[in-house]
Amino acid sequence: MRRLPPLNALRVFDVAARSDSYARAASELGLTHGAVSRQIAALEAWLGQRLFVRSGRRMVPTPLARLFAAEVGLSFDRIVAVAEACGRLEARRILLVSAPTSFAMRWLIPRLDRFHRDHPQVEVAVTTVTTVQDDLRGGFDVAIRRGSPRPEAWPHHRATPVLDEADTVIVSPALFARRPIAAPADIEGHLLLGSETRPGDWADWLEEAGLAHLAGARRQVFDHFFITRQAVDDGLGIGVGPLPMLDIDVASGRLLTPLSHIRVRRTGYVALEPLDAGGASVTSGFVAWLAAEGAPAAAPAPS
Repeated sequence: MRRLPPLNALRVFDVAARSDSYARAASELGLTHGAVSRQIAALEAWLGQRLFVRSGRRMVPTPLARLFAAEVGLSFDRIVAVAEACGRLEARRILLVSAPTSFAMRWLIPRLDRFHRDHPQVEVAVTTVTTVQDDLRGGFDVAIRRGSPRPEAWPHHRATPVLDEADTVIVSPALFARRPIAAPADIEGHLLLGSETRPGDWADWLEEAGLAHLAGARRQVFDHFFITRQAVDDGLGIGVGPLPMLDIDVASGRLLTPLSHIRVRRTGYVALEPLDAGGASVTSGFVAWLAAEGAPAAAPAPS
């Protein structure tokens, strides 16, 4: 019988050593700070060796612990690789995806049928967060967030650009029929619908359109964009909405973009994979699919 160290403690140690912080390890693993501390203490007791020392307000790994962590990380990577290689081919894999609510509702979920047709062995389970909730707590295989793909922006995750975004005016066909919008000045007198989760959307668009003097126009603000989009759909007023996220609504005729040539570029979305996930083939394949779906359509070749 092998005398193995406590495996759950090893997993916690791997994350804590990589992140240089009990607090960040607790956040990434969905544990309390005390639970992380107890697991590290159990591993230290088994080894008879201190693994972390206090530096200011943080617990940081010792030089010996860093060497140990490197070997533990490689061992976990090998376990993941051999488990995937030896797993049952027919086994269904559940992929946990965390995404902002509007992104999930208007862009991701309507496209999942295409992914499932090509990957019937993978079930994508989507959980949603509000766009103001930028933290990455809880368990997931892939998280989609608005932000830069630069490595320094997500030090504990592998970031892949998924979708660029630009805001433009959106209106329902019924409201457009009653009060057409053919030029920027035609929006004057319309009720402007905004969202707390997208502050500044109207101010930025009005400035882009040369209508900054309408910044004080009558408006109604909802707490989330998906409610604003529904209010636009119901003809309550006009909104500023993101393309290509709303392409499906525009293609179906539910929404119109009468001034689509006036757009405000926004920070796009990235897909985030935890670095300690080891680049599992199912996860990396899903991220590659997301990037392909979000890539701009190629312009037609000249005839």
